[in-house]
Amino acid sequence: MRDLTPREIVAELERHIVAQDEAKRAVAIAVRNRWRRQQLPEDMRQEVAPKNILMIGPTGVGKTEIARRLAKLTGAPFIKVEATKYTEVGYYGRDVESMIRDLVENAIGLVRQQELKNVEEEARRRVEDRLVDLLMPMPPAFDASADSPDSAERYERNRAKIRAMLTTGEMDQRRVEVTTEQKAMPMMLTGVGMEQMDLDLQGMFEKILPKTTSRREMSVAEARRVLFERECESLINQEKVQTAAIELAENTGIIFVDELDKVVASEQTHGADVSRQGVQRDLLPIVEGTTVQTRYGHVQTDHILFIAAGAFHRSKPSDLMPELQGRFPIRVELSDLSKQDFVRILTEPKGALTKQYEALLGTEGVSLEFDAEAIDALAGYAYDVNRTTQNIGARRLYTILERLLEEISFEAPDMKMGRVAINAAYVRQRLDRVSQDDDLSKFIL
Repeated sequence: MRDLTPREIVAELERHIVAQDEAKRAVAIAVRNRWRRQQLPEDMRQEVAPKNILMIGPTGVGKTEIARRLAKLTGAPFIKVEATKYTEVGYYGRDVESMIRDLVENAIGLVRQQELKNVEEEARRRVEDRLVDLLMPMPPAFDASADSPDSAERYERNRAKIRAMLTTGEMDQRRVEVTTEQKAMPMMLTGVGMEQMDLDLQGMFEKILPKTTSRREMSVAEARRVLFERECESLINQEKVQTAAIELAENTGIIFVDELDKVVASEQTHGADVSRQGVQRDLLPIVEGTTVQTRYGHVQTDHILFIAAGAFHRSKPSDLMPELQGRFPIRVELSDLSKQDFVRILTEPKGALTKQYEALLGTEGVSLEFDAEAIDALAGYAYDVNRTTQNIGARRLYTILERLLEEISFEAPDMKMGRVAINAAYVRQRLDRVSQDDDLSKFIL
């Protein structure tokens, strides 16, 4: 986990996310507290629980992006789940414990990537040796000790030439025969709620079912990829990966639970509402701290950081179960985006939409340029349409820019002009009619 101060975390988030300063500070402090906990003596470390966060605000204002960027920044295992995908135990659907299993799978991927870096040099060396053997196998009757020294020396010289040609890529199109392995897997159960049963059964069958082998002819380039994966698998200590992944998930994992407001039961007490209340009850022990069985071993959830989010239009955080409310002590409210926020979103972030479109069309030799008045006009349209139709926050910019640049994107491969300037007049020409017609803007923008 990277050793970043709260100020450094906020500064990094600022490069990608506009506004929402309170939320940025809250997550920065929460992450720094995790680092602080790791510096404590063991007995005190076990007592310090994560300060889970509840983000309250409309869609498209940055809740998910803050959590996702935070995880990427710290190198922590991260998953985003929708609370509405889960149902109370006994109902048809996924159980809440599956989010922990998903988190561990994410951690396995992170640890494997690190282990791959550690073994890739040795794996590449082994692959090269194997390819040389395939391209110039040792003659059946060849014996270096019995045959003449000239024969042995000639054989080694030829192998050295092939090795050099492999390095330069000259042998990439040559054909070789490679033995491939396949795991014999039975047909799995399918359907909603069966995903984790499939994973668990798969883990069990992988251990007990035999592997089948077959020989395939392929190019040297393809064989290099197949053999590299195989060598990496043989060099990586799977037990070490699993142990490290569980520890990583337990101590640095982040789970973003979206749409938490959707599992608040209404005044009805039957049917789906009972299940919604049940999801809260099932979620409570996960957030409080419990042990979940996964295919890699038991995982304790005591120190996983939970960031929950919801619009809370028809409900409020106090409608959640009191015990669950208490498990999210940090509350931050994210504000609606203003027109000026949209201007900043279009220009400031490292991956701003305008920069994305400039890069995309640049691949066609088209130099796209937005002037300041065009940016201001786009921000105005996004803000106005959000006010007059459903407010979907910054996501409105995606639909508006697609509408704006549809013709240019279509014609770009055939354009002979090198530069296309987008000004306010062009923005108005493309968007005025649609934005002023309420019916059209609902369906198009």
